[in-house]
Amino acid sequence: MNISQIKDALFKQATIFQTGGFRPTEELGESWIGKVLWGKKEEIIPTNFKPLCTLFLNELPYVPEELSSYQLLTIYMDYDVFNHLNEDNLVSFFKINCYTNLDELQKINEQSTKIKPFPLTPFFIDNDAPAWEDSYSISPEIEDEILRLEFEASMEYYDDIVEKVYSSHKVGGYPSFTQGGVSYGEDYPFVFQVSSDEKAQFNIVDNGSFYFLYNQEKEDWIVYCDFY
Repeated sequence: MNISQIKDALFKQATIFQTGGFRPTEELGESWIGKVLWGKKEEIIPTNFKPLCTLFLNELPYVPEELSSYQLLTIYMDYDVFNHLNEDNLVSFFKINCYTNLDELQKINEQSTKIKPFPLTPFFIDNDAPAWEDSYSISPEIEDEILRLEFEASMEYYDDIVEKVYSSHKVGGYPSFTQGGVSYGEDYPFVFQVSSDEKAQFNIVDNGSFYFLYNQEKEDWIVYCDFY
């Protein structure tokens, strides 16, 4: 394989987000960091869970297959999670609401007191690549070809293959691990991440991210965190 063929085999599509960038309307369809604008009337959110983000999947240019049946995700977080970041699964510190029908929603407008809320502007990318340290996301065959080219042609993974590292809020693509990658098996693929956000004044220890993995058949989540 040459460099172009490796890119074709390795790159994935994703939606990345820019924080802010437009005047919000707070209507259906806007994704947010630090605010949950919509929910069901009968929902009860425990008081220790605070709004983290709103993701309108039906408005995004790319959504992974595992989330294709949902139109909206709203995520709340218990800030006690920061005392447990070394645990393998942090899902108990998150409340993830998944909606298939927007007609059932009402405006609730819950705003975080710890995150400066901003609307999120989505952008489509088709060149997302895994961190080299994330060996679980690179097939052995491709890894062998990369190592061969590094040895035979003095190629560098980050200089010659990776076009950009997308470590922002992201739906689809690869998790942008800052430490060694982890895998929970094919049953729990990565589907989105919420990352440290300077503009929203949200920091996960040291520019870290929360990674969300989803088992579509079981409708079950795993949440993992890493940071520099």
